[in-house]
Amino acid sequence: MPMLADPSQKYKPYTPLNIPDRQWPSKVQRAAPIWLSTDLRDGNQALANPMTIEQKTIFFKTLIKAGVKEIEVAYPAASDTDFNFVRGLIEGGLVPDDVWLQVLTPAREDLIKRTIDSVAGSKRAIIHMYNATSPSFRNVVFRNSKEKTIELAITHTKIVRKLVDEAAAKYGTQFKYEYSPETFTQTEPDFAIEVCQAVKTAWGKAGLGDERITFNLPATVEIAPPNHYADQIENFCRKISEREKIIVSLHPHNDRGTSIIITWQGVAAAELGMLAGGDRIEGCFFGNGERTGNVDLVTLALNLYTQGVAPNLDFSDIQSVIDAVVACNDLPVHPRHPYAGELVFTAFSGSHQDAIKKGFEAQRVRHAEAEAKGEPKYWDMPYLPIDPADLGCNYEAVIRVNAQSGKGGIAYLIQQHLGLDLPRKMQVAFYQVVQEVADREAREMSVEDITTAFRSNYHFGGSKYEGRLALKSFKISAEPLPDSAADDGDSDVPADERRLFDGTISVDGVVRVIRGDGNGPLSALLDALRTHLDLDFSIREYSEHAVGEGSSVKAASYVELVRGGQEVKEARKSNESWWGVGVDSDIAGSGLRAVLSAINTAIGDRVLPELKLSVGFNSRSGQADVASAVLQSLELELPRRFQSSFFEIVQRTARDSSDNISYTDLIQLFRDTYHYGTQVPSRISLKNFTLDNVGGRKELKVDLIWDGKDRQLVADGTGALSSIITSLNSQIEGTLSIKDYSEHSIGEGSNVEAASFVELAYDAPGQPKRVTSWGVSSDTDITASGLKALLRAASSFQLIPKPLVNGH
Repeated sequence: MPMLADPSQKYKPYTPLNIPDRQWPSKVQRAAPIWLSTDLRDGNQALANPMTIEQKTIFFKTLIKAGVKEIEVAYPAASDTDFNFVRGLIEGGLVPDDVWLQVLTPAREDLIKRTIDSVAGSKRAIIHMYNATSPSFRNVVFRNSKEKTIELAITHTKIVRKLVDEAAAKYGTQFKYEYSPETFTQTEPDFAIEVCQAVKTAWGKAGLGDERITFNLPATVEIAPPNHYADQIENFCRKISEREKIIVSLHPHNDRGTSIIITWQGVAAAELGMLAGGDRIEGCFFGNGERTGNVDLVTLALNLYTQGVAPNLDFSDIQSVIDAVVACNDLPVHPRHPYAGELVFTAFSGSHQDAIKKGFEAQRVRHAEAEAKGEPKYWDMPYLPIDPADLGCNYEAVIRVNAQSGKGGIAYLIQQHLGLDLPRKMQVAFYQVVQEVADREAREMSVEDITTAFRSNYHFGGSKYEGRLALKSFKISAEPLPDSAADDGDSDVPADERRLFDGTISVDGVVRVIRGDGNGPLSALLDALRTHLDLDFSIREYSEHAVGEGSSVKAASYVELVRGGQEVKEARKSNESWWGVGVDSDIAGSGLRAVLSAINTAIGDRVLPELKLSVGFNSRSGQADVASAVLQSLELELPRRFQSSFFEIVQRTARDSSDNISYTDLIQLFRDTYHYGTQVPSRISLKNFTLDNVGGRKELKVDLIWDGKDRQLVADGTGALSSIITSLNSQIEGTLSIKDYSEHSIGEGSNVEAASFVELAYDAPGQPKRVTSWGVSSDTDITASGLKALLRAASSFQLIPKPLVNGH
């Protein structure tokens, strides 16, 4: 049958109350009500599969943990299961002393007696009796007049009074009485008051505090807008006598879906009813109940909380409450349910995400200022009326990404999970990457999807995401420019300097040495890549920020590259660019990594030049190429000056063999020149040594083989190398001194060794200038490695021994 064109022919509208001076619209709620949970009674009877005793016990404990002090636990006269549950709570000692157990009974003497028996021995109990008072129930269901309806309520109230007095005397239980004119909102307002006045008189001991009588005014079936319920409550509160001796309890249902698009919400009627004079709210967690549900206590409480009112209920771990309620009721919490739904703190929309991201940034500044002034740090966030952290929720679900999402939300997730505050243009670039995936897969992208896409696209986050080019080690040094304004030494202006990049990078899994010069570390690296790998790029944009705090702080750098060889104006306008990101404890390192990150994206699968040696008069290979060969074969990262020194040796050797030298010959030349890994020892070699602390200095005792003869030396210094230099100088004419020293590790784990490089200078008497030489060694003991390297360097000099005097 179709809907009626004129529904007024079938349905009567509600009759409003005439209260011209109603007060509730201008009131503001500034205190929490008394909370009564009826999950275990009203909520339970609405379930297709009522809770077991075990489930009800779990639910009871959840209510206690949340801070509920009045709990309607059962309709004990309805079944042995309900009766036994109540007895189990009491006899099992599960009821805290400050919690009131409420039990429901209809106005029937035998059922009242069994109901009171169920709570005998408890510390605090509320007996809740009801009978229906509306015309439809009086005339149709019970066929009672108004007089008989009042008489029924009076008679059974007196029975309750007699039985609770007896139980109190026998068991010491403190009782309170609650009466419900069931179907209150459909009852004539004056008649509802008349019935309650008669019940109060029959009860005979309404007083103040815990002696107050409770009148529950239920919207058993919601028939009108919430303002009408508020009018009914205000009318009742105005006209009932001895208002101070009464607790007005509200029990809204949700048949009209008041105020919310989701069922299980009678929130508006309850909130307006409190403004109209209600003292107490009866409802269920997340709104379970008959038909469309009871009022949701969680939403009501958190609505107060967001207005700065302490609700006296604790939902700081709301997920555990959700889990318990869902498990016990076998009903899901709707994903859009206020405060508790999976999606309520979530923004998919790009504009919403951007607003939230900016809101967090502004709030950090605002809170810092408030903290400095000792002022409250107020929560004020677009689209988020409550801080999810107050409910034990993290911010992971605040922004979620699908095909409708924007760059701001994606950037927020990267900031939250990777600590990276992407420049706006990089946000745009990465947004396109994410949108391509989201459109292709037509699904929501998880945080892991997004961070993985970021790591993969920008080769960020360790060896798993390394690109074709990966930085292994580097050194940045400086040298004055030849035409610097301060070259003459008389200027107060600092000398202009160029930066020298010496580093090792992995190129498609092969470690290479590259060198470059520039006006800064990044331009020096770009020069090195241009020289050694034919990769020509320039920087269009660069930015950086700190990541972390204190001793663990790191630098994050962002680089936008464009193709090299362009005029500045062309580069600025270029539509083709590549972004990169790098993080390092060293600011230069983070920038270098960002450059390689961008280049890895730019080169794709482009073929890169292989290392081919051609040295000598017509050399095409530079000293970095020679150093690369040594690195690949021997794992030695030669210092720049060492590279230059060995390159000269290689060139001289290559000239004698038609300007070419093979890899094998090159490595053998290195071994022979520096006595590295060969059977032929250097002129001076180390047999063993001891190094002891003596009076704050180091005492070194060494056993050497010097030109085939054993020699023992003892000297002291600040360290092993300074001590051995002192010892050697005591044996020769002239002076040895250390000009350069460096070291690095070789291998990993238990197989790691130290590689040491020492450059020595020798000033010999009669020589026109000092001479220098390098030594290299590796050993599991770093001190031994340094000593051996120094002795090998010394062995290359024509040392002049001191003459012997009396055998010494």
